[in-house]
Amino acid sequence: MTYAETLEYLFSALPMFSRIGAAAYKTDLTNTLQICEALGNPQQNFKSIHIAGTNGKGSTSHMLAAVLQTAGYKTGLYTSPHLKDFRERIKINGIRCDERFVIDFVQKVTPLIGHIQPSFFEITVAMAFTYFAEQNIDVAVIEVGLGGRLDSTNIIIPELSVITNIGWDHTNLLGDSLEKIAFEKAGIIKQNIPVVIGETLPETKHVFETIATEKNAPIIFAAHERYVADWQYQHHELNITVVNNHNDEHKMYALDLPGVYQTKNIITVLEAVHQLQKLGWDIAENNIKHGLALTKKITGLHGRWEVIHYNPTIVLDVGHNEDGVKQIAEQLELTTYNQLHIIIGMVKDKAVEKVLSYLPKTATYYFTKAQIPRALDENELAEKAAAIGLQGNTYSDVNIALRQALQHAHTEDLILVCGSVFLVGEVAPIPFPK
Repeated sequence: MTYAETLEYLFSALPMFSRIGAAAYKTDLTNTLQICEALGNPQQNFKSIHIAGTNGKGSTSHMLAAVLQTAGYKTGLYTSPHLKDFRERIKINGIRCDERFVIDFVQKVTPLIGHIQPSFFEITVAMAFTYFAEQNIDVAVIEVGLGGRLDSTNIIIPELSVITNIGWDHTNLLGDSLEKIAFEKAGIIKQNIPVVIGETLPETKHVFETIATEKNAPIIFAAHERYVADWQYQHHELNITVVNNHNDEHKMYALDLPGVYQTKNIITVLEAVHQLQKLGWDIAENNIKHGLALTKKITGLHGRWEVIHYNPTIVLDVGHNEDGVKQIAEQLELTTYNQLHIIIGMVKDKAVEKVLSYLPKTATYYFTKAQIPRALDENELAEKAAAIGLQGNTYSDVNIALRQALQHAHTEDLILVCGSVFLVGEVAPIPFPK
């Protein structure tokens, strides 16, 4: 098979959550364990860091990987979903895995697929673990796909576990309370392995403490260790002053991820690095500063308040759940523009009305959808939006919507594309190809 044919097989033959939703979600780790056992348990052949959370786990994973790579470690990075190319999910030192590897791996496991009937995600996890083991990496940063306890990535025994935060998302699968969601995320806490907790809420803190105690896992709350004393957001750049609670030491960090919500993620990342240093990892302060300043360049992260065009400014942000869109709304309040144009598409299994309620009524809206079965019809989205005072037209494709926004926008305007990772992934290069 060619690479294109291999991807077509993966996308069409295996249940894929991003396309069909809950039907692709497996409620135990049996398939992943069986696949990896057949492959010689590659996950046992490299060190890892496991990262879960409702929001921020992608940015945190990339920042941590950038720091480790800058410190000289051969660093694997497994994240999901991808925006443009499947191989974005599996990288080493910022370089996507080889197309030939993907082809050969899928051909190798085709008999297993027929026997086990795994999901798309279960196969991609096994693929990543195999690639990292074959490439003899020093460490892999592994981002949870969904939840934690039952996520396919949860067969690793990491050096460190990290949980960024808990919010409302995937409640149909993870539970209808913050405590239940926290319990699922806390499933990545392992026996005797330290865990760093980013943001906490009164409803979730005791859940983490209880499970960490049961597992004899040292638990560190990042917000107890450091705080952000000041930050400046100008020209889509972010500079943050962080203070150590124990010695009042002030340090300045520049981030090339300009979303103001990174002021929360950086506290988690810094504590994760500190815990790795305590475990013997050789990471200097200049490695931390360099990695954070160049995360996008080092790891190839996209879609986090990403500016892709000026005059007018076009920003892509993959925020798609309540907390994610609330953070986008906060960012908009800090951003200077004349008129705001919001291109939005969502999937069916989100709290659509709740998400929409955080967006400004003064914007001009362009309702659209990603080209996947889970996508909410643009007309239905527009109806839900109109009911709460958000007005705009409908478009069958994000790039049609973007062309319309560009025709109507003036040079001082802001065009924001958000609401779905898959929608952002379908945005064509600007300027549009002829």
